[in-house]
Amino acid sequence: EHVGEEHVGEEHVGEEHVGEEHVAADPAAGGHADGHHDGDHHDADGERVATVFTGTFYTLGTFGPLTVSLDWYIDSLTLLMFTMVTLIATCIHVFAIGYMSDELTEDHVDHQVHLADGHHLHRPGRFYRFFSYLSLFSFSMLGLVIAGNIFHVFVFWELVGICSYLLIGFYTERRSANVAANKAFIMNRVGDFGFLIGLMVIWTWCGTFQFAGHEINGRHVDGLFEMVRVDGGAMELTDDHSGVLLHGADGHPLTVGDSDQPRSIPYALLVVAGLGIFAGCIGKSAQFPLQTWLPDAMEGPTPVSALVHSATMVAAGVYLAGRFFPMFTPEVLLTIAYTGCITLFLAATIAIVATDIKRVLAYSTISQLGYMMLAIGLGGWAAGLFHLITHAFFKSLMFLCSGSVIVACHHEQEMPRMGGLWRKMPITAFTMLVGVIAISGLAIPGTAIAFSGFYSKDAIVATALAHTQANPIHVLLFFAPLVTAGITAFYMFRLWFYTFYGEPRDREMYDHVHENGWVMTGPLLVLALFAAGCAFGGEQGPLYLLLTDNEPAVLSAGFTGGEAVTVTTPGHDAIHAVHSQAGAYALLAAVFGTVVAYLLYGARVVNPAEIQARFTGVYNFLVEKWQFDELYDAMFVRPVRVVAGWFAAFDRIVLDGILHGAARVTIDVSTWDKRFDETIIDGFVNLLGSATYSAGSNLRRLQTGILRQYITFIAVSVVVLFGLTFFLFPN
Repeated sequence: EHVGEEHVGEEHVGEEHVGEEHVAADPAAGGHADGHHDGDHHDADGERVATVFTGTFYTLGTFGPLTVSLDWYIDSLTLLMFTMVTLIATCIHVFAIGYMSDELTEDHVDHQVHLADGHHLHRPGRFYRFFSYLSLFSFSMLGLVIAGNIFHVFVFWELVGICSYLLIGFYTERRSANVAANKAFIMNRVGDFGFLIGLMVIWTWCGTFQFAGHEINGRHVDGLFEMVRVDGGAMELTDDHSGVLLHGADGHPLTVGDSDQPRSIPYALLVVAGLGIFAGCIGKSAQFPLQTWLPDAMEGPTPVSALVHSATMVAAGVYLAGRFFPMFTPEVLLTIAYTGCITLFLAATIAIVATDIKRVLAYSTISQLGYMMLAIGLGGWAAGLFHLITHAFFKSLMFLCSGSVIVACHHEQEMPRMGGLWRKMPITAFTMLVGVIAISGLAIPGTAIAFSGFYSKDAIVATALAHTQANPIHVLLFFAPLVTAGITAFYMFRLWFYTFYGEPRDREMYDHVHENGWVMTGPLLVLALFAAGCAFGGEQGPLYLLLTDNEPAVLSAGFTGGEAVTVTTPGHDAIHAVHSQAGAYALLAAVFGTVVAYLLYGARVVNPAEIQARFTGVYNFLVEKWQFDELYDAMFVRPVRVVAGWFAAFDRIVLDGILHGAARVTIDVSTWDKRFDETIIDGFVNLLGSATYSAGSNLRRLQTGILRQYITFIAVSVVVLFGLTFFLFPN
């Protein structure tokens, strides 16, 4: 149902649509214009107030029933994401002015690149190139956030990918940076292959890319969400449960052409479409099994890492999973949940043994993204996206703090060489502590004193507990995030104690460390404020309430569904009933992890090296990142190289043999042809020429230049001719 529409100006294919705006129903919410299940958004006069707006920027073309255009879709999620991306990107840009200041020169020395003569690489600085890439990166993410159709999303999805490639490989002369950029780009293309499959299924069966229905070129185009979800947010299956009926904006089933046959999409293909779109999210958000590219992406400058890990690249995958939630079947949601569950635990265990300060944060990001995917897969749509917002603030803060440390330590990133830095860098140290407390989910029980991560992670664990109670067979989906909450607190406080606490482990480096200027510490203070207080009030606070304004309506009461598997998704009441219990479990796990980290790396009650020596096998397994790189090398890289070797041998022996044989035959024929040409053809021509030349040479002797001799020749010739005439013709 459209609450109202306003169409300003005439539209044509290939023209911009300026001023066009549509106040649309929120199809994700099952047809309510306000996007909330109970439709409780009203103005002072009691009239319903729309909270979802959609329209078209530009129409690229119409192909039969499909209109390809660039649209906008604005709801509460769009507003929060747009604001978050803009604010964090601004802080990172300001920080980068100080971090990249050494690029403001015509003779920049890269101390990590050694030339053949043993000297370091000298090159012109790339300060302005860096900021052009960084700005394009931010623009691409904002374009993705505001997109009103899945094709529009894909366009900016790929722009985000190419920007990440350019920024990760910014130091192009470093082989490690080139390898990391290629790895990120290729692994994302693997995920995007699934994305394209999902797009093709949607195009074929739904005939539209739009999220919400609105007028384009004078005709109404139905939106995907309203086609798949009926009033109340449920999917209406065909009588034989083999397909999902498609509906129009008025809620009535669509028909095939002018017949009365209802239109539907096969249920299996809707699952394929959902899994395809989620495959793109797996690549972009570095989820299992495509998680290995993100730690290597640390080869880029630290401001790039901050932006990639908080507000752009990896956030895009979680955002799309949340945006496309109405199209996901229970089977797809369960796949998302288990993917997130595996990812969050796997990455957290690797972070325990990482010693590079940026790589610890990288694995932390992968783990936290797993939490978000888990929540979305369990039906905790708001909880997952709530954590996306809070995580963006404290993770960007911690990455910028690590950048501040790296600059102060002359680009040293190994934590074992640090220690005691809080005395030299108090602003960096304590703003980092804010981020560490936030991501650990610590709070003071019985009070409202808690940082943002406590509230968002609490909501996820509560959703997991309620889901486990409704589906006991999936108990792993609760225990894995609960245990990982303790692991998270452990490795994050390990990072802080390792870097800032205790005595310096490298006195020479420590003596040269100093706090950075305000251009770098200012953004840290701003982000620390948001990392601590952006989720104030928890699920009753303004951030969470604004986010849930347009929550899919089907989630309010929960639902049971699925054809291949039957899954019960808990409603709000079920989650609220276990919220305190889940929060207590999560807080106990976080406190336990914090205490263990302090005992090992703060108080040094036990030497971590002794534990490492006792569990050498486990330690090495985690240092090698669960052997995923080796596994992929054995499964894909080496076989590809072997097959490539076969083709290279075939090319070298067979194809090149044929070509070389043909070349040799051609050369032999050409040789004989040359001999024939030189001996016969040229011989005859040369003989004729020689004879002509000889005749000319002989005749030249007659050309004496003596007039009397010429007259004598003429007279003799006349007499000879006269004699011959009488002799030959006597009559």
